[in-house]
Amino acid sequence: MESFGKHLWISPGPPITAALGFAYPTRMAVARLADGGLWLWSPVAPSKALFAEVEALGTPAWIIAPNTLHHVHVAAWKARFPDAGIAAAPGFARPGQSGKPVDFDIDLGLDSLPADWCDSFEAVVLHNRLMTEVVFFHRPSGTAIFTDLLQNMPPDWYRGWRRVVARLDRMTETEPTVPRKFRINFPDRPATKAAVETILGWPVERVLMAHGTPVRSEGRALIHRAFDWL
Repeated sequence: MESFGKHLWISPGPPITAALGFAYPTRMAVARLADGGLWLWSPVAPSKALFAEVEALGTPAWIIAPNTLHHVHVAAWKARFPDAGIAAAPGFARPGQSGKPVDFDIDLGLDSLPADWCDSFEAVVLHNRLMTEVVFFHRPSGTAIFTDLLQNMPPDWYRGWRRVVARLDRMTETEPTVPRKFRINFPDRPATKAAVETILGWPVERVLMAHGTPVRSEGRALIHRAFDWL
């Protein structure tokens, strides 16, 4: 668990394999809320050591599924911390409904932010045909937190035809940017642009993402470059 700013920590996880055998590096973030509870974003595969590191920071109050692809390990973390609430991006079912992988307490597209963490965060929802993602701004550390919409795997992360596809998709750029598959799948370009303008209005210094190198300075300029195609 590495400190990434005031009241914010990050930890890598083991790679996860998605469609067509594409492996992705993973990362989770942990924030300490104003009341001392912990906010767990995009939790990675758990281990005894990682559980112990998180518990050394405090008691988890919230587990976040920040987009409709990042829910794989939520159940395992909920089992460890049963009193924690689950907040999910739009697209998951409400508790009691079937056919979805996450039962959650807060819909981040419909509900206001919970009172115990709204002082620490702002949030914007970006709708994409491939997934819906909630982008957060962590005020104490000045960090914008993306999940899949920004990526930059190392250039040698993939081999063979996957390397070619990743390069064409802009997944392996020298700095984090929006992959082409997402660029062409925003259904409402004006709404996307308005959401990004909101993000650019935040006083961002740092940028985190699940699959890419964290940015520790001049984060707002990085976001502007990543979305300049809009």
